[in-house]
Amino acid sequence: MAKTTFPTVDKCTSIGREQHAVVADMDGTLLRGRSSFPYFALVAFEVGGILRLLFLLLATPLAGLLYYFVSESAGIQVLVFATFSGMRVPDIESVARAVLPKFYSSDLHPETWRVFSACGKRCVLTANPTIMVEAFLKDVLGADMVLGTKIATYKGRATGLVCKPGVLVGKNKADALEKAFGETQPDIGLGDRDTDTPFMSLCKEAFIVPPQPEVKPVTMDKLPKPIIFHDGRLVQKPTPLMALLTILWIPIGFLLACLRIAAGALLPMPLVYYAIMALGVRVTIKGTPPPQAKKSIGQSGILFVCSHRTLLDPIFLSTALGRAIPAVTYSISRLSEIISPIKTFRLSRDRAKDASLIKKLLEEGDLAICPEGTTCREPFLLRFSALFAELTDQLVPVAMVNRMSMFHGTTARGWKGMDPFYFFMNPSPAYEVTFLNKLPLELTCSAGKSSHEVANYIQRVIAATLSYECTSFTRKDKYRALVGNDGTVVEKPLLKANKVMGC
Repeated sequence: MAKTTFPTVDKCTSIGREQHAVVADMDGTLLRGRSSFPYFALVAFEVGGILRLLFLLLATPLAGLLYYFVSESAGIQVLVFATFSGMRVPDIESVARAVLPKFYSSDLHPETWRVFSACGKRCVLTANPTIMVEAFLKDVLGADMVLGTKIATYKGRATGLVCKPGVLVGKNKADALEKAFGETQPDIGLGDRDTDTPFMSLCKEAFIVPPQPEVKPVTMDKLPKPIIFHDGRLVQKPTPLMALLTILWIPIGFLLACLRIAAGALLPMPLVYYAIMALGVRVTIKGTPPPQAKKSIGQSGILFVCSHRTLLDPIFLSTALGRAIPAVTYSISRLSEIISPIKTFRLSRDRAKDASLIKKLLEEGDLAICPEGTTCREPFLLRFSALFAELTDQLVPVAMVNRMSMFHGTTARGWKGMDPFYFFMNPSPAYEVTFLNKLPLELTCSAGKSSHEVANYIQRVIAATLSYECTSFTRKDKYRALVGNDGTVVEKPLLKANKVMGC
């Protein structure tokens, strides 16, 4: 047995390996989990939706029988066919770049990573399709070479079949390694099962990674590249059980979401807090909200400067205050405009026009703005646009936090019109709204501070409250990382300004 042939990975020294080449398997070796089903399920759901996920789940028993009683290759081919057949190749690549790295990186095996990261040349040899894993392995882990299973395509779509020599298991792994390295012998080979023995035997040293379900994964701060941006709707890794629960919950969750949205849209704002709480949405309010500006005595409206977690931020701000607060936003879907209980006004990205619009709205009353310009799921704040700081001294920072157990309420790749539905489809979503102290006059532009100084100060105050980290990343950085463009949305005809819109 391979487990008795090679020493365990904890016996491998990682000192002085800068010039060494390491070759590692992926599932069960580089990753703690030995099953690749969750990652196939993520691709199935994100590209093909609930029906594709159901098809994959139904095919899984057959894949398991073939995997354990016939061959690893046959079982994996079933998963490949059920997941990829008919999918557009760019869609698969998009999920591999924007969705999978977050899940892969949360499952890194600490001992394997200790050895793998210490070596100067890193190669991963895996039965997984190369198209699924290459972006994560190269961009996040710094792998120099990825040798995986090649999927067959026809006219830009995956056929569900694999290219010769087939799935990379057993002898196919050894052949691929010999072809890639030639006569050069890799220094270290890392595997976790008997079928890894052929390629491990070609290395100068070889170590086995024993199954240790209790071992804790590598923490995010130890990764060479932090994952700040990621996409996808699913919050949890979809194991077979979790995938089944997701499929069963979606019809129920959608009806519940419609009920919650209707309660928010149809009821008077002072009652919305109690209605959505009764429907399972937890809202926590911290700090002391400022009193409403009185237009009758010439008071300028207060500008609530919010951190941005979902497009629902201004709605939950209004819920916390018990009154509707209009919001300015860059781009939202028409559906979100229709179902929302508050007014929104679109910014044009023309500095002069936007400044004029915000000034006019502040003359009419309080206003909400999210100066990051886009959402971020991780504990980071993106750069705050400084325009708002030039327009008023009545600034109240608001720290927003939300919690979801099944679905993310944001997307960069998908249709944003479904964002509020996905958020409210969670069994018991939560929002925490923290009102911070109004900015002292001496820290505003009226006291001689530059708009950038004011914006950066508010960013730091909110970050400190949430224990988040400030960054200089922008909307463009996010969309370039996740979608491959700068996130610019083609303008559509605007609704009338006095129409009730969403945020």
